[in-house]
Amino acid sequence: MSAVSQRRTASPRELTRVAERISFIYLERCTVHREDNAITAEDAEGTTHIPSATIGTLLLGPGTRITHQAISVLGESGAAVAWVGEQGVRYYAGGRSLNRSAALLEAQATRWANRRTRLEVARGMYRLRFPDEDPSGLSRQELLGREGHRLKNCYRREAQRTGVSWRGRQYVPGDFSAGDPPNQAVTAAAQCMYGIAHAVVAAMGCSPGLGFVHSGHELSFVLDVADLYKTEIGIPVAFDVAAESGEDVGSRTRRALRDRINKVRLLDRCVEDIKGLLLSGQTRDPAATDTSENPDRVMLQSDRDVAVPAGRNYAEEVSW
Repeated sequence: MSAVSQRRTASPRELTRVAERISFIYLERCTVHREDNAITAEDAEGTTHIPSATIGTLLLGPGTRITHQAISVLGESGAAVAWVGEQGVRYYAGGRSLNRSAALLEAQATRWANRRTRLEVARGMYRLRFPDEDPSGLSRQELLGREGHRLKNCYRREAQRTGVSWRGRQYVPGDFSAGDPPNQAVTAAAQCMYGIAHAVVAAMGCSPGLGFVHSGHELSFVLDVADLYKTEIGIPVAFDVAAESGEDVGSRTRRALRDRINKVRLLDRCVEDIKGLLLSGQTRDPAATDTSENPDRVMLQSDRDVAVPAGRNYAEEVSW
């Protein structure tokens, strides 16, 4: 049997940076295949070519089939792939990391493992969301209470701004159509933001499960990051869409959010915000946190937190 592909894997230096990629592409009821270094989406209306290196996250909705070669080129390109429900409102599976350095993952684990630094990061997240308020000294319960209060105010403010009737947040898991148009729009916006945040978290080599506000879920940190932009981007876009029409809310919200995200360069902000939160107070090593520099540097742990180069035999330096 011949090999599927003899093409070499692209090195990190050849990959498009996360901040320069399209935020996400949603496909449904089509067959996804590979042609050269692009993927193709084929349906009854024809075939669309999509350069794989420009994709941040590919969302595969119902009725999609994807070939082994298509997944191969997406993996080589560092694109995140997520299998989602109809309208993109449920997440089923996904994977792939663009970053080959463990620096951010180690920083995340270190800050997560200590209660004091875990709370510091949670306060930092609150500060990013609401820069007009200083959360220093607030307990976790106080952070949760104030966040809930600010979120309610945001809903009321956006409803008043757009003239949309708002009777509170209502969401039935697994039943997108159960909500009214503004609730459907908020749900669709939230799910898209989760997909974008997941793409950035995975691309940077962080752990999706080690959250600082959310806890106990495999995507806790993804939810943390997505929430950073909820009141600034997600909710306002959702209410704008709901104010225009109550028809086809899910797809219109995704398109509007995609345009907004690209306009404000949200992926770039996500990268910088995650680095700022996890590397706060540390000396940043650009070579360790940038996929374009020394991506395959492997070290060995020695005493006193000293790391020594791998690929070397240390037998002569140890007395028996």
